[in-house]
Amino acid sequence: MQNKINVMNIMFDNVTQIEALNLIFKYLNKDNKGYICTPNPEMLLEAQKNSPFLNVINNSLLNIADGIGILWAAYNMEKHNSKLKAILNLPLIALYPKKFKTVLKERVTGTDLIQKICERSAGTPYKVFLLGAVPGIAEITKEKLQQKSPALKIVGTFAGSAELKDKDTIVQLINKSEADILFVAFGAPKQEMWIYENLKNLKTVKIAIGVGGAFDFISGKRKRAPVWMQIIGLEWLYRLFQEPTRWKRIYNATIKFPIEIIKLL
Repeated sequence: MQNKINVMNIMFDNVTQIEALNLIFKYLNKDNKGYICTPNPEMLLEAQKNSPFLNVINNSLLNIADGIGILWAAYNMEKHNSKLKAILNLPLIALYPKKFKTVLKERVTGTDLIQKICERSAGTPYKVFLLGAVPGIAEITKEKLQQKSPALKIVGTFAGSAELKDKDTIVQLINKSEADILFVAFGAPKQEMWIYENLKNLKTVKIAIGVGGAFDFISGKRKRAPVWMQIIGLEWLYRLFQEPTRWKRIYNATIKFPIEIIKLL
C-alpha cells in the first residue's frame, strides 16, 4: 500500500488508528512540534476554495481520514474508476464498507483518536489541555476522560474562541499549564488555522489537534450514532435526526462531496 494518498489535493497518510497513535507518540518523544489534521469530506470541500486552509492541512505532521466518504473517494480515484462505476459503488458504502479499505486502510475519527491518545497518555508525563466548545463543555469532557483514565493529566480547560481578542489569554493559559498535547474544538477551518498561527507561541505544546465536535460527544452533550451506524457510514443520518439544522453541512458531506469526486474521475 502507498504511504500517502492524494484526494482533492490533500495528502492523506495511509494509517490505521493504532499506526496513527504510534506515530503521534513518536512525535511526542522528539524535540520539535507540529499538528495533526483529521480531514473529512466537508473540510476537503472547504479547502478547494480556501487555499490558506489547504496549505495548513498539507503542512501537518499527519493527515488522517475522518469519514467513510474519504475512503470511497480514495478507492475510486486510485483505481481510476469510471464515473459510472463510482456511482454504482456509492450504495456499497453502507452495504459493504470493507471494500473501501483497500486503498486507505481505515477511517479514524477525531473523537476516537483523542480518547485513545488520552488513554495512552495516562500514567505518563504528558499533560493535556482542552480548548474550545461552548463554556462548560471542556470541563465536563475533562471529567469524563479522567473517569476512564484516572492517571491522565489534564492541566487546563478553556472555552475561548478563535477570535483575535482571545489569542493572548489563550496562549498565556496554555503556557502556564505547561501542556504537551493540545486539543482544539473551534470547528474547521478555524481550529486548524488557529493552531497553525499560534503553535509557535505555545512553549511546551508538542502536538496540537483540531477536534471539531469531539468534546460534545465525549461530554455527553450530544450522543454518537450506534457503532453499527458508524461502521456502515450512516453516522451522518443519526446526526441529522439529532440536529436537523445541520442539514446543509450533511448535504455537503453526503451529496456535494461525492458529486465533486465523480467530476474528477
